[in-house]
Amino acid sequence: MCGRAHSGWYDRRTRRVRDLPSGPYRIFLEFEVRRVHCKNCQAVKREALDFLSDSPFYTKRFAYYVGRRCRNETIAAVAQELHLDWDSVKALDKQYMKAQLAKAGTPGPKRIGIDEISIRKRHVYRIVVSDLDRRRPIWFGGEDRSEASMAQFYAWLGEKKSRQIRLALMDMWKPFRNATQVHAPQAAILFDKFHVMRHLGQALDKVRKAEYARLSGKDRRFIKGQKYTLLSNRENLTLQGRQSLKTLLAANKRLNTAYLLKESFGQLWSYRSEAWARRFFDNWRASLKWQRLKPYEKFAEMTDRHWDGIAVYCKPENKVSLGFVEGLNNKIRVIQRRSYGLRDQDYLRLKILTCMLPRL
Repeated sequence: MCGRAHSGWYDRRTRRVRDLPSGPYRIFLEFEVRRVHCKNCQAVKREALDFLSDSPFYTKRFAYYVGRRCRNETIAAVAQELHLDWDSVKALDKQYMKAQLAKAGTPGPKRIGIDEISIRKRHVYRIVVSDLDRRRPIWFGGEDRSEASMAQFYAWLGEKKSRQIRLALMDMWKPFRNATQVHAPQAAILFDKFHVMRHLGQALDKVRKAEYARLSGKDRRFIKGQKYTLLSNRENLTLQGRQSLKTLLAANKRLNTAYLLKESFGQLWSYRSEAWARRFFDNWRASLKWQRLKPYEKFAEMTDRHWDGIAVYCKPENKVSLGFVEGLNNKIRVIQRRSYGLRDQDYLRLKILTCMLPRL
């Protein structure tokens, strides 16, 4: 306000706002708010009260209560339970998430993870960047997964903080690598092993399809319907799944060879020396000779082309926990399913950026 010395008239108005519930009962607070007329600016200004939310009809702690409920439930479910309209719940949830981000502070990451998510059909993507040390997403944006969109993150972070990045974890998408090399040239680029192993899984599936097409009659019955049995990790299979896998591998020699090669490739990530890792890969690639596994040969060529980004994992300082990256991807998929049909991208951005933050 401009001060009482310059005020004209003032009055009091009664306000009624909703507060935290008590059991099944809704609680409302009733109090007086002063209004002052300023002679200088000719405006009527209302007394500022810290306990009120951005919406004049609710207290701040009620807004935070709604925000905490929305972390695990849909807007519609919370609105129905608390007898609120849908737009009010969404607005209170956004206020809560903005307060979470304000408390988390401005990021200054040393090791980042870069990934893209599909927000709609027809290849509509957005980029998600995470702080691997603090284990939380810090940026969501871009118009696609191009180099220009990736550059928007480094512009948002600033040149000084971009120069402090020491490691960038990503898939083998070239625009991400090019933008990082331009804006953070000092950062080591590490390719996510889950993406590498996904390419190997796709190669195994191509071998399975080729074998199914080559065989006929009763010989096909061992392969039919066994895609996920073949591609899943053995420890994740049920007893029946393990028995089906054993029968499948015993019935088809080429699939058995391809499966064993896929399982053995995982040893690459355990080496602490790049020289030993390279020797293992060269031996693994040499074992493909005479096996007639074209998809595997193409995978080996791709791995060789991107070897620098894979070998970075051998250094002890680059042994990052990749389980966080997969966990974040799962959380984002849950958020997208829960907000199906919601077109507010700012709301989706807030949901993703706060999904790993502690509750207020």
